[in-house]
Amino acid sequence: MKTCFLFPGQGAQYPGMAKDFYETSKGVRELFKTASEASSMDLKTLLFESDEETLKQTKNTQIAIALAGAAAALSAKEHGIVPQGAAGFSVGEWPALAEAGVISHYDMFRLVSERGRLMDEAGAHSGGSTMSAVLYLSPGKIEQVIAEARLTQCWIANYNSPSQCVISGTEKDIGIAEEKLRQAGAKRVIRLKVSGAFHSPLMHEAYEAFKELVEAITFSDPTINLYSNVSGKRIESGAEAKKYASLQIISPVRWIDEEANIAADGFELCLETGPGTVLTGLWKASGSSISCIAAGTLDALVSFSL
Repeated sequence: MKTCFLFPGQGAQYPGMAKDFYETSKGVRELFKTASEASSMDLKTLLFESDEETLKQTKNTQIAIALAGAAAALSAKEHGIVPQGAAGFSVGEWPALAEAGVISHYDMFRLVSERGRLMDEAGAHSGGSTMSAVLYLSPGKIEQVIAEARLTQCWIANYNSPSQCVISGTEKDIGIAEEKLRQAGAKRVIRLKVSGAFHSPLMHEAYEAFKELVEAITFSDPTINLYSNVSGKRIESGAEAKKYASLQIISPVRWIDEEANIAADGFELCLETGPGTVLTGLWKASGSSISCIAAGTLDALVSFSL
């Protein structure tokens, strides 16, 4: 079947993720070695021995999630599952870039470790910023509420599904938006435990610094279908991938559009190659008839590939 690998983003992490892949695959152990060298971090210890609080720190989460996703994808291929497409949510787009041959795993891990550090620092320097999940209210209605309230420091950061979005902004504007959105009919508005207003203009400091790092790396044309958070569409060239790699930090994740374009390109199956089942849930919420299966553990992968 024509298969697309989906790589999850920040929030899906848990202590011990990818340990089953590490223990059963020489290739995954080599991947951990590459990631540790590229990031100058002991990633085996971080993923397998850290507690939840340590993993929740953005500077740790992003490299950990990227490595766990890359490990799941490698294990899937070792079990005979070869993807014809790749997409990732937020930091998950980075292992997707490597899967599509746009950048090497070494460069991917080095850039992701810097991305996490810079975004963590930008959050600390923003003077109070945060994010909230908005459930059971359409993206269009959320945009309308923000516009009518004239909130200039509040934006939709993640277009997750037709009934779920995440907003990002200053503490003040997010607080006002939360109340306005409840009044507009949102069934739940949940403040997220994050270190900054990710995927918004408030990450401009991180964007500028990260852009310089990205410019020094060669980005090749994708060897398989690759989809962008920034445009929601298929990435056609290495130059386009490089541009979006930096813009992603200050741009919303257009996951609804990505799912639609993956489906339109004739994929028959999606595998969530990474920890958790967040993307599997979002895919089901999209109403697509295409199957999406979680494949972030060895047991799940073996059950599927049998």
